[in-house]
Amino acid sequence: MPMELDYTSMLSGYDEYEDIYQSLLKKALNHLGLTFEPIISVTLVDNKFIHQMNKQYRQIDCPTDVISFAFLDNQEDRDQQLHGQGPVCLGDIYISVEKAQEQAKEYGHSLKRELSFLFVHGLLHLLGYDHMSEEEEKVMFALQDEILPPEKENDDEQK
Repeated sequence: MPMELDYTSMLSGYDEYEDIYQSLLKKALNHLGLTFEPIISVTLVDNKFIHQMNKQYRQIDCPTDVISFAFLDNQEDRDQQLHGQGPVCLGDIYISVEKAQEQAKEYGHSLKRELSFLFVHGLLHLLGYDHMSEEEEKVMFALQDEILPPEKENDDEQK
């Protein structure tokens, strides 16, 4: 299945995440049984950048870990395109590396695990999943757990 992932990092030292995100994208689509050709953009940013985005687009005046902008807002259109063939432009994902670093330390796992989790979380949002209700949260969080590989005990790398 052809995929287009436009990867950008505003910070140096994170080049390996392009391959990691490609792999997670493929795994997520296979897991969900989706066969379309996804087009997405993912950008690693700092807290200042994501704070501005969060304030402008969500009216929340603080940095956050991940923001997704889905291009398919209409449920009917999204379902039709996601279960079809051919290219589908899903949207953009922005991930704060600084916030991911804080959360990795707080949760006691590697930065790689946290940045992977945030990508999968953002991707699921682009695919129409949400966590506004308890029922939605159970579905979305279960999918995150199924898609993400378990972290190996010796995987304590910082990038």
